[in-house]
Amino acid sequence: MSEIDYVTRVLNSPLEVSAQAWNALLAREPDPSPFMRHEYLAALHASGSATAAAGWQAQFVTLWQGSTLQAACPMYLKNHSYGEYVFDWAWANAYAQHGLDYYPKALVAVPFTPVPGARLLARDDAARAALVRALLAHTREEGLSSLHLLFAQPRDLAACEAAGMMLRHTVQFHWMNEDLAGEQFADFDHFLASLQQEKRKKIRQERRKVHGAGVAFRWSRGDGIASADWDFFYRCYERTYLEHGNAPYLSRDFFQRMARSMPQHWLLFVAEREGRPIASSLIAIDDASRVAYGRYWGALERVDCLHFEACYYQPLDWCIAHGFTRFEGGAQGEHKMARALLPVKTSSAHWLAHPAFAEAVERFLEREGQGVGEYLDHLALRNPFRAAPAA
Repeated sequence: MSEIDYVTRVLNSPLEVSAQAWNALLAREPDPSPFMRHEYLAALHASGSATAAAGWQAQFVTLWQGSTLQAACPMYLKNHSYGEYVFDWAWANAYAQHGLDYYPKALVAVPFTPVPGARLLARDDAARAALVRALLAHTREEGLSSLHLLFAQPRDLAACEAAGMMLRHTVQFHWMNEDLAGEQFADFDHFLASLQQEKRKKIRQERRKVHGAGVAFRWSRGDGIASADWDFFYRCYERTYLEHGNAPYLSRDFFQRMARSMPQHWLLFVAEREGRPIASSLIAIDDASRVAYGRYWGALERVDCLHFEACYYQPLDWCIAHGFTRFEGGAQGEHKMARALLPVKTSSAHWLAHPAFAEAVERFLEREGQGVGEYLDHLALRNPFRAAPAA
């Protein structure tokens, strides 16, 4: 199919495209995370969490052949770099120091969601390549400083690199439900037995501290999450942001929409002491891929090691019990390695309109990429698992 066969339409809202058509494209991808579902993106928009007023002006780029959606992606015009987790503040500062405008910029990403996966939804590789060309053309036509595609899957990155975009790499930490023999863990003790003695001892100590403080957990899933529990979770989530001096990115209305439109993708842990809820963590889950995603947490009372229990040990225990194969712990945090989450390289793609800055960023990314490689080598030496027995 030649490029002339496509009609490009730029939409000011995800609500302007059919949920069925969008999700059908997503279902064709090898890693269709729930965060790229139409319902999730629509909830971000309709709740006011990711709108122009918040610095996320939707300009979803879609390619059509007749009435058939051939390719699509969530693109936003950004006048800041908050909520992205691939940091380009230094690039923005360099532009400002030279009297140039870095904002607005074009961003292909899921707002506030550093989860790797499909970003360029397409019926085939030709449509994907055409979508990248359409993104670059739109960026130029609008006079934007740059185009950024974050936490993308390999086929997206290949299409971007073929179009001349630069790749950037970062590190996340993911847990795999797999013992030394390649089998899934039978239970949490089986998982602990796979760790080095020092790490195993530390985790048991941390769990005992929480239990000794009189804290117990319960979990609920999907439609089983009561409205009162959603309300309590949001109190915890909001408190965490406010304690750090920021308003929360996501509104209560966003989570209300999640409970209504995507309940099957949510798992809530609530910590209780003396019958009172004191903390919670919300995990995203996907039954089809058997993957869980650590997302949000908060506490109304302080208990030593409660964060580790709520955000790692309870979810990992649940994943083992329910046969989930991977738990993604999110962006950053070397401390996650002590909880058996291992480093994974994630990638993004970037294009800058200014030739001199593009050349400078390319040199920077080459040095940074070497540093990321060395960092991964360093982390590999700190693997928390026991060595496999000699053959």
